Amino acid sequence: MPSIVSPARAMARKFRRNRKGSAAVEFAIVAPIFFALLFAIIEVAMIFFASQVLETAVQDSSRLIFTRQAQDASMTQDQFKTEVCKRLISLFDCSIVRVDVQNYGSDFGTVSITTPIDSNKKFVDNMQYNIGKAGDIIVVRAFYQWPLFVTGLGFDTSNLAGGKRLLSATAAFRNEP
Repeated sequence: MPSIVSPARAMARKFRRNRKGSAAVEFAIVAPIFFALLFAIIEVAMIFFASQVLETAVQDSSRLIFTRQAQDASMTQDQFKTEVCKRLISLFDCSIVRVDVQNYGSDFGTVSITTPIDSNKKFVDNMQYNIGKAGDIIVVRAFYQWPLFVTGLGFDTSNLAGGKRLLSATAAFRNEP
């Protein structure tokens, strides 16, 4: 005797055998993870690139102090910051760049570098400018608050409040005689 199949059951069998659209459903499941990973990789690459550009700008600008050109020209903090900014490409907004130049005398044992981030993840902007004299140990640091975009997707590389990453570059040297 032939079995009588209900129309709902027949429809379910037909639906189970139909594979049209399965690739679209699988892509919809995998796509958010793929794009989040892709954007996170791009953002980390941009952070590394920007850090390297800032580091190069600080190293090149610090030579002005190291070779005593800044001292001979009586360069101010703003003028030195302008020299740093000349070496930065368009990735940076120069109004946000902070430059700190500290003199530690003639003993490397006195060098004490503190973090410019307080316990509330805020940037402490107490930049100094003391280019010293011949033979002094100078530490030049530059800081930039880099905005992050992928933090909302669960990948958070921020070290400042407000979803920003503090980029820093340092050059330490003894002034030429």
